[in-house]
Amino acid sequence: MVEPRESFGRRLPEAIAARSPLCVGLDPSAALLDAWGLDDTPAGLESMCRTVLEAVAPHAAAVKPQVAFFERHGSAGLAALERVFADARAAGVLVIADAKRGDIDSTMAAYGDAWLGEGSPLAADALTVTAYLGFGAMDAVVDLARRNGRGLFVVVASSNPEGRGLQEAVMASGTSVEAGLLAELARRNAEECAQAAQPLGSLGAVVGATRTVGSLDLVSLRGPYLVPGVGAQGATADDVGRLFKGTAANSVVVNASRSILSAGPSSSGVAAAAASLGAELRDSLG
Repeated sequence: MVEPRESFGRRLPEAIAARSPLCVGLDPSAALLDAWGLDDTPAGLESMCRTVLEAVAPHAAAVKPQVAFFERHGSAGLAALERVFADARAAGVLVIADAKRGDIDSTMAAYGDAWLGEGSPLAADALTVTAYLGFGAMDAVVDLARRNGRGLFVVVASSNPEGRGLQEAVMASGTSVEAGLLAELARRNAEECAQAAQPLGSLGAVVGATRTVGSLDLVSLRGPYLVPGVGAQGATADDVGRLFKGTAANSVVVNASRSILSAGPSSSGVAAAAASLGAELRDSLG
């Protein structure tokens, strides 16, 4: 009999404490592959990702494959992604599948089976999702994630300026969309924490490091944060520390992609970049 997996709300803080708050984005774009001297093929994607995994495993709590870069190669690209997932699991690094799925309830249940289901070759430790068809439409995938010890990261306040108009729009209740999403996540995490006697729930929020300090209640989430925007998008480790001051210990994992991958193709260069940023993030988040 397979032992039940610990909840994502327990496993992520343990990984952050053991390594660092760094999450390395696996974004094998055509431009980066060319800079690495690799062909834009499934084999090229897999080669880059394996080099990065080996280099960052001692320094990063998680990796975040952007599945679009694999999907563009069809079934061969998805097969390469499956092998990258397996390599990450073998290295003991958490995998956050950056797929940003969001749909009606029946379709979300199918997405959950694909990305969070036991036995699926694409099963990740956590999945990014969007909730703009209504949070209730995600109930099935929320239940599946909790049942399987996996997590979700809901896009709440992204780092790109194009998202501000939608995310900051005020609903009939008088609350902004992003604040309403955070409040719903906090409510559900409180339920999980009470039932499982754990400090953090498994429902996380994507909040960009470029957002304004104090514009959102980030302390009450009782869940993890996935934070883009550091490095190529302009935010720094110090910005992260200021934005997430007062949040739970080891609840913030910070994604960096281009700033780490551009240190390649040398494995030692990628490792040095990951170690340096991981240490900065650890210091800034205290």
